[in-house]
Amino acid sequence: MLNQASDRLKQNTQRIMRMWEERARDEVGASIHQNSLVLQNSLPQYLNQLVDELSNKIERTSARIKADQLESTRIGKQHGHERAGFSDYSMPQLIFEYHILRQVIFQVLEEESLLKTRERDIIIDSIEQAVNDAATQFSQTLRDIQELFMVTLTHDLRGPLNVIKMGTQLTLRRLEQGDTHVNIAAKMLNAVDRLDSMIQNLLDASRLRSGQSLRLEFEECSLDSLVRDVAEDLSFAYGKNRFVVIADVDVRGNCSLKEIRRVIENLAINAVKYGAPDTPITLTLQQNETQISLTIHNEGEPIAPDAQSILFQQFRRTTSAEDQTGWGLGLFLAKSIIEAHQGTIEVESAEGKGTSFIIKLPKTFD
Repeated sequence: MLNQASDRLKQNTQRIMRMWEERARDEVGASIHQNSLVLQNSLPQYLNQLVDELSNKIERTSARIKADQLESTRIGKQHGHERAGFSDYSMPQLIFEYHILRQVIFQVLEEESLLKTRERDIIIDSIEQAVNDAATQFSQTLRDIQELFMVTLTHDLRGPLNVIKMGTQLTLRRLEQGDTHVNIAAKMLNAVDRLDSMIQNLLDASRLRSGQSLRLEFEECSLDSLVRDVAEDLSFAYGKNRFVVIADVDVRGNCSLKEIRRVIENLAINAVKYGAPDTPITLTLQQNETQISLTIHNEGEPIAPDAQSILFQQFRRTTSAEDQTGWGLGLFLAKSIIEAHQGTIEVESAEGKGTSFIIKLPKTFD
């Protein structure tokens, strides 16, 4: 049989995670906007590993101890990597999560009787090792992100700049011959817009990573007019009949017009990129007395459930998005902008139903 500590831990794993999540949401600021799956991620795996470490049933040979240490290290590093993907998380908050977990484990396991010295030592040593591994990987992932900044900067910015350079040269030659060459001028403008958007995304992501907030200017917005304007603008690039707008009339709210436009454009362009070709992208805007809802839907292959949990993390891409240009910042920044409006953004995706990104905004907020 399992010894008492291991048995109690195994039986109370779900309860420990619930108690930990309640405290984490109260005491770790970065956890507020995460759902349970993303917030807990690899911690349940860690508890299962700790059950084995506490067990007397499993023979503690040197090979077994080494295998447990390797598995524990892997889980700790996984947790550190996951946390580094969120702009809100700092090293102290990552470490504090483990301190809370240790306190909750002791609280639950010692409800009926005190743990033995050996059992307490195993738990403390395991938590300390997990903190070490998670913090090390957290730092490494941040360094990788910084390196990715530089690599992607030189790669992705060079493309738009080359288009501008070549287009300018060709346009100048054509203009000398009396030909305005409208198509090339349009490509130049599109390249400039891409470059501007990429640079703005980098600046905003850097600002959020440093703990600053986005600079938003709020005003009364006519959101039905905004949605129609965005659809009309994008129609020039993606086809006149590609976007379908279904909107309530006179939908007004307090918002940053520029940033909400940015979110809508990003989601609509993503719908074109990843949706089924030549199928409509539907933008549905609705309101009630307290809330505004915008759904952007595309047909096509669904997003896998395990991929949905990383969609809104910075520099993270699903497998289907790996061949697309950009830095994986669009959805991360969209989520940050919507949360700055005290709203929410969610994704629903299923076989045969396509993919919907759903934004909900309060009509008024503090």
